[in-house]
Amino acid sequence: MSFFVDFWQQHFPILSILVPAFTGFALVLLGNPGSGSLKTDPRQPIRHAISLGSALVGLLLAIAMVDFANTGQIKAYFLSEWSAPFGIALVVDRLSAMMVLLTYIIAVPVLWFASAEWDQRGRYFHAMFHFLLMGVSGAFLTGDLFNLFVFFEVLLLASYVLLLHHHNKARFKLGLHYVIINLLASAMFLIGLGLIYGSVGSLNMADVARLFPHLESDQHQLAMAGAMLLFVVFGIKAAMLPVGFWLPKTYAVAATPVAAIFALMTKVGIYAILRVNGTVFSDPQGQYLLENWLLIIGVLTSLYGVFGAIAAERLRRFIGFMILSSIGTILIAVSLFSLQAWAAGLYYLVHSTIIAATFYLLGEWISLQRGAHKDHLKTAPEMKQHKLLGLLFLLVALMMAGLPPFSGFIGKVFLMQGTLYHPQKVWIILVVLVVSLLSILAFVRAGYVIFWRATTPEQNPEHEAFQAYKKLPDHASPRLNYVIYGLLVGLTAYALLAQPVYQYTYAAAEQLQNKQLYQAVLLKNTNRGDVISVQPYNPYYLPHVKYREDTIEDPYEKYIPFVISSKTLAGEHIPAELKIPQEVSSDTPALPDDDAKLVPVE
Repeated sequence: MSFFVDFWQQHFPILSILVPAFTGFALVLLGNPGSGSLKTDPRQPIRHAISLGSALVGLLLAIAMVDFANTGQIKAYFLSEWSAPFGIALVVDRLSAMMVLLTYIIAVPVLWFASAEWDQRGRYFHAMFHFLLMGVSGAFLTGDLFNLFVFFEVLLLASYVLLLHHHNKARFKLGLHYVIINLLASAMFLIGLGLIYGSVGSLNMADVARLFPHLESDQHQLAMAGAMLLFVVFGIKAAMLPVGFWLPKTYAVAATPVAAIFALMTKVGIYAILRVNGTVFSDPQGQYLLENWLLIIGVLTSLYGVFGAIAAERLRRFIGFMILSSIGTILIAVSLFSLQAWAAGLYYLVHSTIIAATFYLLGEWISLQRGAHKDHLKTAPEMKQHKLLGLLFLLVALMMAGLPPFSGFIGKVFLMQGTLYHPQKVWIILVVLVVSLLSILAFVRAGYVIFWRATTPEQNPEHEAFQAYKKLPDHASPRLNYVIYGLLVGLTAYALLAQPVYQYTYAAAEQLQNKQLYQAVLLKNTNRGDVISVQPYNPYYLPHVKYREDTIEDPYEKYIPFVISSKTLAGEHIPAELKIPQEVSSDTPALPDDDAKLVPVE
């Protein structure tokens, strides 16, 4: 038992990435005969067991991770036992643990619903779903800017396939637009990383945050240009204006379980803005740009989203516009750069993600019972479960519009409290209240068309409309109603637990703004007290190798134990045949004197 405890304590940061990764590989190797044969495929129960079992394991890991992070500790995990900034680092703190838990709170019920029948409508649904979870979890846990790009690409590649699941013409057309937009964003991401690395000399977030304020003026401006490019990329992912017009139409054509999990993906962009632009590059210049521009962007996004919802002609596009409006509210909170506002934004982020996923699932139920009218906001015959669906629609409307006593209202109250010392607090509070009022009007309009203007179904058995109405389902798709009930109960509990949750998000915001804490955990110091970081590249310097039998002393040898694990230093991972002495060239230049030390790139 102690072995498993030790293993968990040492490796738990990477398990949330490895579990969905290995699950995806296993499901690909298991094979997938095609959508037409999946219902009778004998491997389908095995596929379900692997997929759902892995998702439940991921949920348990996320809960344990939040329990650890709630102690205030930060866990750094160095891949291949190479310390930062040279190696790849994963970081578990309050914010990353909370976001991973949110991922699985959405993923488990959505995957369970999709396993009833939706996964039979296309190939490799479960494999791509877990690769998406791998990318999302990795993006939340990485402490390195380049690996943030890598995990973005992993989740995007999986999302391309999932968007075309149960493909049709509309999905293919908008899926192509979605791919092109994200490929452009990926190119901008790489350019931004190049500017940052060329200026700072490091891509580890803690190391960049340490070096960035002390750069020379020209290097600082180049690094800031790279940071602004990353801000645009993250804005595309978060669907903020003016780069978020793609979201309502794209999400509207996605399969229902895919649209529900995609409600989480915009939050990856918001998380990246908060983690990178709000923390790593938050010197006075960077903070000034975000406080001014992000506030304006957040207000415009929130207003555009709610006006788009009022004008929407289809329910699924209505949901997409409401997601945009909630994104704007969160961006307003991030732009305020105060602990209270960030804590309020994180609280509201969880609420908005869960309610958006719930609304997409409810939209599927409504569309099924409206027959040929589907989700069009036009008059249609009364649905067979109109009373139950009307009640569920009312609950979703109250929660999403931010009315008391639900979590949407509590989140906005927290946000308004966070504006207390902001010079524009009156205007910010006014925008939040106006958006809430317009959201209520948007829901009233949609509910009036769907429920109050519904006509009496045809009663003549000989009429064609009567036969068409009779064929419509009189109940929800398998498992759909239970998932909706569960998520709504969860949101109700979230409102009841608002105080302890807010305390957690406040502590997460406080921890996030403590750069020195991350540097102390991730970076190591020499015996002189200097941070082990980047140094100028010397093409003539041949570093000392432990297994070379020469008498040349290496002034840097004393630093090796700081960046290489004791096992690797002892040669336990190196085969004996590789431990061959090498001849020392007579042309080897003189090494630096003993007073040489590691210095940042100039």
